[in-house]
Amino acid sequence: MKSLFLTSLIAFLSFSTLQAQEGGPGDSYLNMSWREVATGMHSEWYGSEAAKRVAENVLLSQRDAGGWAKNEPLHHSFSEAEKAAFLNSKSEPGATIDNGATTTEMKFLARVYAHIQDERYREAFEKGLNYIFEAQYENGGWPQFFPFRQGKTNAYSAHITYNDDAMVNVMRLLKDIYSENETYAALAIDSETKAKAKEAFDRGINCILKTQIVVDGKRTVWCAQHDENTFAPAKARKYELESFSGAESVSIVLLLMSIDPTPEVIAAVRGAVAWFEQHKIEGIKLERETDSEGRRNLIVVEDQNASPLWGRFYDLETGKPYFCDRDGIKKNTLAEIGYERRNGYAWYTEKPATLLKKYPDWEKKLSKK
Repeated sequence: MKSLFLTSLIAFLSFSTLQAQEGGPGDSYLNMSWREVATGMHSEWYGSEAAKRVAENVLLSQRDAGGWAKNEPLHHSFSEAEKAAFLNSKSEPGATIDNGATTTEMKFLARVYAHIQDERYREAFEKGLNYIFEAQYENGGWPQFFPFRQGKTNAYSAHITYNDDAMVNVMRLLKDIYSENETYAALAIDSETKAKAKEAFDRGINCILKTQIVVDGKRTVWCAQHDENTFAPAKARKYELESFSGAESVSIVLLLMSIDPTPEVIAAVRGAVAWFEQHKIEGIKLERETDSEGRRNLIVVEDQNASPLWGRFYDLETGKPYFCDRDGIKKNTLAEIGYERRNGYAWYTEKPATLLKKYPDWEKKLSKK
């Protein structure tokens, strides 16, 4: 009797979990982020009615160019007005790889197609892949937006963009495609397209190696964006100046560590890791306090036992972290900039710690080759 009860209980809990993931009572996926829903649900969920509803939103929101706009909660229901707005904006520029856009939608479509062979999903995926191919520069880099947005304030969107892992996300997708990751098996991507993905990936690696900042003959890290013509570090928004990037550079190095270690790749990884070791910030941590106006405020406090931090941006001349408000003027400390940028932007990061933890194993593998 006890065995029967336990078996029934396990079956009920499993069904309840799957039902919640499939948009059952509570529609729990609606409380998740779009990226979590697109790639992080249980495999069976992508064959559910809920996934099919979301897929309709993904198809509707795809731009004519082949990509998608960013920061759209595509797993939520669209009103008639929202549907009309997506239809009306299809021909407008604004498709992007920023904030995970386009690659996230493509990953979702691949997962749904694996369960539901609706040819519209495969065709939309292929259109997105063609968008990625078309958007790539001859030099191997990818801009943040394509087709390019016009206007002086949007000029930075044409730069080679590592910011928020934009280019790395694209390259990881391409790597999965040509290396026959099982996520894309159902799409039956032909060998010619896989070869094209491999060629685009390799050109991207060459671009990464060319844009690595070299100081006094030593390889360091990267800026969050680089000029698409000169490869030099480039500014974006007023508070995102030319700099050494303590955040975006991490994903670039991890990508390099995932491929065959040519002499150029080895030198790039070792140079970046040495830079991260030299620029760690120890003895401080971040805390929240309530300021005189009752607002939650981010502050830096001393703590000799704290885990190391890195600045998001380091000055190209001094090599020290900088902080910046919307006026574009560099400051030496977080406390010197205004409340909005101080609390609305990630000025410190712990990401390099992950890289430094993985690096010794990478070197061990090299020594065995």
